[in-house]
Amino acid sequence: MSQKTSRNTLLLVLGVVLVSFNLRPSITAVGPLIPMIREELGLSNAWAGFLTTLPLVTFATFSIFSAAIGRKLGNARAIFLGMLIIGIGTVIRVAGGSWLLFLGTGLTGVGIVIGNVLLIPFIKTTMPHKIGLMTSIYTTGMTLLAAVASGVSIPLATIFNLGWRGSLLSWIGLIVIGLLVWLPQIGKKKMPVAKSFTETTSVQVWKSKLGWQVSLFMGIQSFIFFSLITWLPDLLITRGFSPSEAGWIIMGIQVIGLAGAFTAPLIAVKFKNQVGLGAVLGLAYIIGFSAFFAYSETLLYVGLTLVGFCLGSSISLAYTLIGLRTMSDATTSSLSGMSQSIGYFLAAVGPLLVGILFDLFGNWDLFIWLMILASAIFLFLATKVGRPLKI
Repeated sequence: MSQKTSRNTLLLVLGVVLVSFNLRPSITAVGPLIPMIREELGLSNAWAGFLTTLPLVTFATFSIFSAAIGRKLGNARAIFLGMLIIGIGTVIRVAGGSWLLFLGTGLTGVGIVIGNVLLIPFIKTTMPHKIGLMTSIYTTGMTLLAAVASGVSIPLATIFNLGWRGSLLSWIGLIVIGLLVWLPQIGKKKMPVAKSFTETTSVQVWKSKLGWQVSLFMGIQSFIFFSLITWLPDLLITRGFSPSEAGWIIMGIQVIGLAGAFTAPLIAVKFKNQVGLGAVLGLAYIIGFSAFFAYSETLLYVGLTLVGFCLGSSISLAYTLIGLRTMSDATTSSLSGMSQSIGYFLAAVGPLLVGILFDLFGNWDLFIWLMILASAIFLFLATKVGRPLKI
């Protein structure tokens, strides 16, 4: 390998890492800051809650358009555009009152979903023989910074006296670095794709049974993740944990998920059939959530560890399957957009459904049963999407 090729490969990998670093902080950094934001801007609880739901709704809406943006600009240029939009949204949402806050948050969601959808086909095009490794790196980076942002947002606001605005704005530095490192990718020649071909693949994806199975698989793991991240603190507080302890546990299970996020794609690409891997994760989810019924802290921590590992593994596996179940780059982009649109729609529904159940029945056991049911659906879908078929 020549020195120039090695340098280009290093920049490519570093670019993917930095893009992945920027796809979660603008979401996960907001939750801990909501009490500060609500007090300063005088938001109602409903509007404060909508601040966390808005990115998910944006993801679900704009995922289906991201593939078309990638075809128009080329995936590399479109990803750069997405990063730029994240940066603009980050600045706008701290620049004024509540309407700028919501506008900027919506913009960050648009930028994030462009990167989410197009990074997978970009990796498949540029490094077709390294899909497993690069998906591991991508999802691990995304999971790591999601956890870090959750943990440091309050210290940035209080210990460093930045306030909620400064805490959210502090992530602009990482965005700028990501844009600069990604610049070499946008100078490369765009790969032409015939219009008739891309239209055909888009239609095939939405009419494909396997396409729907992959999309629902993405959706059910998103449903589990966002429902758990939203409501687990309340469940833990009813078990005697302090709000601070509950927050650290939420961060902890995301850190545990890093191991799953990195290893799942590496295991998945070694086999033509991923049914076994998906089934193991589904069973581990069921066992882990069942341990939540126990009032023993030891069993609860065992369950949290299992679930945390599965959270990281399942998102990585879902992203990997998008590449493994498609024949062409255009189909990969279309399936990525479709699956993430459906996935984030279910992600937005999950926390709302849990809230309705608790309002109606006041029983946290129903939350656990819902997670077990979702895990059983995950297990069933794993037996379908893990088969070595192609769209």
